Amino acid sequence: MSDQPDRSADPAEEPESAAAEDGGTAEQQKKTEEEAQQPWATRRELHAHAPKSMAFDGTNHGVVAERIFGNVTTEIHYSFGGLGSGAPASGEIPPPYLDRLAGVFVDEGTRFAQLRDRLLKEQVLVLTGTPFTGRRAAALMLLRSVGATPVHALDGTTTPGRLASLFDTPGKAVGYVLCDLNTSRDDPLRESQFNALRDLMHERKTHLVITTGVGSYLEDAVRPEEWEPPGQSAVLAAWLSVDVGAEAASRLLALPAVDEFLSRDHQLREVVGYATELRQYAVGQRGADELADYSLRALKQQVREWFAEPEEIIHLREKAFLIALAAFDGGPYALTAELSDLLYSQLQRVGDPKRYEAIPVFSTHIGKRLQLARADTYAEHEDTEWGEVTQLKAAFRDDRTALVLLPEVWTGHPAARPALVKWLNELADDGRPLVRTRAAATAAVLAHTDLPSAMALIIEPWARSERARRRTTAVSALTLAHQIDAPNIPRIVDAWSADADDPRPCWVAVRAQGLIGTERPQAALAALRAQAHRQHGKTKPDQQVHDELPKSVALLLLSPEADTVLAELLRTLPDHRSAHELAVRGFLTACSRRDEEAGHGRPLVLDWYARADHDDTTTAPAIVRLLREALDDRTHTEDAEQVLRGWIRAADQDEKTEWALASLLTRLAATPRETSRLTYLLRNPQGVDGGPYPEVATRLRIALTRPTPA
Repeated sequence: MSDQPDRSADPAEEPESAAAEDGGTAEQQKKTEEEAQQPWATRRELHAHAPKSMAFDGTNHGVVAERIFGNVTTEIHYSFGGLGSGAPASGEIPPPYLDRLAGVFVDEGTRFAQLRDRLLKEQVLVLTGTPFTGRRAAALMLLRSVGATPVHALDGTTTPGRLASLFDTPGKAVGYVLCDLNTSRDDPLRESQFNALRDLMHERKTHLVITTGVGSYLEDAVRPEEWEPPGQSAVLAAWLSVDVGAEAASRLLALPAVDEFLSRDHQLREVVGYATELRQYAVGQRGADELADYSLRALKQQVREWFAEPEEIIHLREKAFLIALAAFDGGPYALTAELSDLLYSQLQRVGDPKRYEAIPVFSTHIGKRLQLARADTYAEHEDTEWGEVTQLKAAFRDDRTALVLLPEVWTGHPAARPALVKWLNELADDGRPLVRTRAAATAAVLAHTDLPSAMALIIEPWARSERARRRTTAVSALTLAHQIDAPNIPRIVDAWSADADDPRPCWVAVRAQGLIGTERPQAALAALRAQAHRQHGKTKPDQQVHDELPKSVALLLLSPEADTVLAELLRTLPDHRSAHELAVRGFLTACSRRDEEAGHGRPLVLDWYARADHDDTTTAPAIVRLLREALDDRTHTEDAEQVLRGWIRAADQDEKTEWALASLLTRLAATPRETSRLTYLLRNPQGVDGGPYPEVATRLRIALTRPTPA
């Protein structure tokens, strides 16, 4: 059976394998089990595809994660400082409000002067831009700058077709502002409507500024102006100067916490809120920790707002995109959009399994999506199995967003869990390594947030699955969960490593030991030895677990803690036959690995030996000892000789490898019997790809038999 995703059935309810569903033979099921990905590929994919926020290196990064996951619950109420609530949604804008706004308004770094000139000339201006970038404030200040006061705010729910009716009754206002004009594909702002408004403003000697969002429906002739807000630092300085005076503002702006705040992308409402926090800090009403937490509190509030909005404001499809972008942050935009629609299909059925609405093929606007998500696209080169390609990628501007958003959806909106679980199951079945790795990363974040539910609903079902890809994704999920300091992961892995009832979670745990064991090599090896002892005592070992044990030892031997691992293997070598088998098989497995990044493919263990030999440490003799153990053990002699043949062929391609192998063989030939065995081996190697006898073998044989100087 293939472990390709079967989207013809609900992934939460479908049988675990086609073999089971069709009454397949044991041989077919065995074939399925043998399709499990190699551990080197798992580690490579974790390195290549894990989100930057949890970049994989095999060690725990809990301090960084806790700074984001920490329990920040205080809500922020944006009151815009001393401006109060004197600006109604519709009706006349009080002059004192306009005066106070003028005192803090910043036009530095904007196109305010050009916009003012156009408003003076045409008397109607359409201003587009992203929410919370000060479009309304800019509109009011533009009207004030051309003398169009008093200002009347028009009803924001007005559609283009009803615009003219707002001016049926002349009033005393000289300036008008209409914020967030409600346009649609069927009711855009048309050229004729815009021209009629302009004629009306000329006739009445009044001015009108309309604000809309990016991607609003406007006919081409309308020619809107885009509002680019001033810089965060300028806005913060302006508000602080008004709040506490120039001298105190200068001292506050020099705080390290302010530099940290300004290093991130914030909306102007958040900048204004931060000015209030600084003012309160200056008078002792806020502590340093609260000041430092403000940026994260603002981010968490933004995420809550996204998912609290009704569908009329933020459509369910866009909420699905936000979740998918959190899972695939920094990944290809097209892939994120594709998989977000899969999630949308699942979310539609929450509460109504029969509901299905066709997904419009050409209805999304990339700019509007990214605007809502506070994200950007960028081109980046990426290495793939088909070579290097350039991908258009999408990422949140704030690199903490994904780690905030996923827990909020999982814990704040539990009704979405069934859809999320089914979606993650589909991702775990996907043939693309990036997709599977990001499914694992998402599960890891959920495990940090709510370990019992994430284990019960996602990770444990993956671990017990007959599908190789789901089990491998469970390995990655546990590994990344430990990376971000999810609780109890080593304990779970150790418990599953000892599982005598189900070999599947045991297999998952054994592989995970090789990936997370870098920071606890003794404990990881102890768990692997215990399972090896258990397999040794079985009449019929669990083949997959038995085969995986040496691979995990090899992963540890090729880790930064290799010296510690090697010493521990040698220390326990005489303990039991199973410990000896595990050490030798693991060592030989490591010996077969090559440097994949180097064109010559230098053997990693031989490289390790060369460094140790150069540094004159105890590691080089230990490597020789373990290799000698393998050669002397009849069970492993052939495999050990095969390793040496591979190293001889590698030495034929690389001079440094030749020198390292010459040194190792000299140490290995400690007795006449060993010298004879190695000499025979060097007389009968096969060349690369079955080619002729490698010349390096002759040089190595001569070096081996050369008399040692007295």
